[in-house]
Amino acid sequence: MTMSSNWKLVDFHCHLDLFPDHVNAFHQSKKDNIHILSVTTTPRAWRENLKLAGPNSLIRIGLGLHPQVIGERWKEITLWEELFPQARYIGEVGLDNGPGFYQHMDLQKHVFERILKRCAESSGRILSVHSMGCSAIVLDMIEKILPLNRNRVVLHWFTGTQKEAKRAIELGCYFSINKAMLQNQRHQKMVSTLSPERIITETDSPFTKFAGTQIWPKDVKQAVTGLSRLLKIEENEMGALIERNLNKLEEII
Repeated sequence: MTMSSNWKLVDFHCHLDLFPDHVNAFHQSKKDNIHILSVTTTPRAWRENLKLAGPNSLIRIGLGLHPQVIGERWKEITLWEELFPQARYIGEVGLDNGPGFYQHMDLQKHVFERILKRCAESSGRILSVHSMGCSAIVLDMIEKILPLNRNRVVLHWFTGTQKEAKRAIELGCYFSINKAMLQNQRHQKMVSTLSPERIITETDSPFTKFAGTQIWPKDVKQAVTGLSRLLKIEENEMGALIERNLNKLEEII
C-alpha cells in the first residue's frame, strides 16, 4: 500500500468483530496503522470489542444497536443505556426501511429516539448513523432531538437525495463514503455536491467485496482514490483532507 507518510487512512465505519476471524481482523488493523471506527450491532458486543482493541488509540469502538436487529433485540436498548456513559462513539444506530425491516419501523423509531435523547442529555458523542430508505425521517429526528453543536453525526453509506444531503450539511452532519457508493451513478452525483470538508471514508467491511475479494479496512484507500477522481483533488491532498476532517470531527470530544 503506497501513501504519503504525512497522513493516515481513515475507515470510519467497519465491523471488525463480524469478520470470520475477528481476532485476526483486530490484529491486522493494528498492524495497518490506520484510523478505524469499528461499530457494533448490539451492545452485548461492546465490552469484548474494547478488549480486542486494547489501548490502541487509532481503533475506536462504537456502542451500537443496529436497526436491522431491532425486531428481535429491541429490549437491549436498556443495556445500551446502561453502557452509554462509558461510550464516546455511538454506532451503528439509526433506521432501515428496507425489505424485511420496515415492518419494525415503529420499534426502530422508538429505539433511535431513546438513543438520540441520551446523546442530547450529554455532549461529545460521535454517532455513525444508518438511514437506508428513510433519510428524511432520520434527519427529522436528528434536527428535533440532537443538538449538533455538542455532538456530531456521521451519515454512514448515505443514499438520500441531493436535497437531503444539502439539508444534512446544513444540520452539521458529516458523511462516510465507501468505494461501492462511488460506483453508483446516482450516489456519485450526490457525493459530488458535498462539501469536501464534511467527507470521511469507510469500508463497511466485511460486508463489502469486489470481484469476489474480501475488503479490509486498509482497502479504504480505494475510496480515497475514487473521491480524488470525482472531486478533482490530488490523491495525497484528498487523503490528508480526510484525516483533517476526522480531526475536526473529533474536536467535539
